[in-house]
Amino acid sequence: MAESVAGRVLSVLDAFGDAPDTLRLTDIARRTGLPVPTALRMVRELVAWGGLERAADGSYRLGTRLRTLGAAAPCPRGLLATALPALRTLTSRTSGHADVTIPADGAALCLVTGERLPLHATAAGKVLLAYGVGSGFGGGHGNGGAPGRIAGHGPRTAAGPSPSAVRHTPYTVTAPGALGAQLARVRATGLAEAHQEYRLGELSLAAPVFRNGTAVAAVSVTAATTARPDRLAPAVRQAAATVGRALDR
Repeated sequence: MAESVAGRVLSVLDAFGDAPDTLRLTDIARRTGLPVPTALRMVRELVAWGGLERAADGSYRLGTRLRTLGAAAPCPRGLLATALPALRTLTSRTSGHADVTIPADGAALCLVTGERLPLHATAAGKVLLAYGVGSGFGGGHGNGGAPGRIAGHGPRTAAGPSPSAVRHTPYTVTAPGALGAQLARVRATGLAEAHQEYRLGELSLAAPVFRNGTAVAAVSVTAATTARPDRLAPAVRQAAATVGRALDR
């Protein structure tokens, strides 16, 4: 039986689940297995609806309508509403971009922007991996829980995450031993850092948010690499703790 139109559209969206920020039409066709003309029809439909956006160079990225829908999901929306005061304070204290993040289909979903980030290359994603946070708000496995998973790759083992993790910049850590050591350090310190691992020029720090003793999300701040991590860290920890206390009320 031929795949339905809806199935083809969903396969196009799935192509972005473990991808760079943008994909060209030929990349989408290759990732979905669709003929290029069919992929083009699906892409045009999604652009018209707002699910995809066409960049200036002709490539495509996920659109704002998808981000809006993702952020409007009931549980994340409740978490975001609870976290917003602490995020505003964090932004004010650091002059960076603050967000609260949960796992979603093998990626880290930022509830403020709706952006999906790679787990292994961002501070927020490393927190989710290190604490084995579950696939939805409130679905975590607790401190030191089940191993995390890198989008599109195998589960994390005792040696660390999959060695086939995507390298986004020359600084992305992909070696299993190095990643495993990073996650162990996150669990030991309650803080994750990523220096230009996802985007050049960016530094991100994140800390886990606990609800009733279980890690359910990550609070992060992203700033320029000129920022000092030792000055950002206390603000990030405090913001995460503030959100956790609010959730426990």
